[in-house]
Amino acid sequence: MDTHMETKRLIITAVGGQGNLLASKVLGEAALLAKIPVRMSEIHGMAQRGGVVESAIIFGDAHSTIISDGEADLLVGFEPAETLRALGKCNRKTIVITNLAPTPPFTVAIGKGTYPDIETIQELIRAKTARLIAFDAVACAKQAGNVMSVNIVLLGALIQTGVLPISAAQIQTTIRNKTKAAFVDVNLKAFELGMQAAAESAAVSEPPTA
Repeated sequence: MDTHMETKRLIITAVGGQGNLLASKVLGEAALLAKIPVRMSEIHGMAQRGGVVESAIIFGDAHSTIISDGEADLLVGFEPAETLRALGKCNRKTIVITNLAPTPPFTVAIGKGTYPDIETIQELIRAKTARLIAFDAVACAKQAGNVMSVNIVLLGALIQTGVLPISAAQIQTTIRNKTKAAFVDVNLKAFELGMQAAAESAAVSEPPTA
């Protein structure tokens, strides 16, 4: 086991019912395949549908599963307002990946709050971090054949950044081994579409090299 890898800290934030626990599980299993030490903790808000669920995953040698404010190397947000809410965990070197399709919280749905503007959310995140990869992961999931595969789409985007020492092949193997047989093909497609979307997002957001 390579114990000399640099520690990488990842926060996944989602709204209950979006499947972030499966995403964490797939990442954890893929890390084992890659022979990387991994620790995870789930911080549940209201874990029922519509509540916020946050997972902290630390790759490499770490004595704690807590990711303190400003410590995340990576933030993956399944929902744009929740990504913004987790910004305190980030720093100027953090890479942020977010789904842009909003799942407005209950308070907004009943007219007691206003949902923040998607453009503003992106500007606020960009101002405080190294890089933002933002795209409509729900559209990719639908294209893959199941709207519930947003979690796997975002995993694809995460692996595409190359920040984690986990290969696409290791994730694909884990998807085959760990997700229900009926969903394997859809999930593999979702993973591929997420990788593509992240590559396109990166190409757009980075200045062209002369």
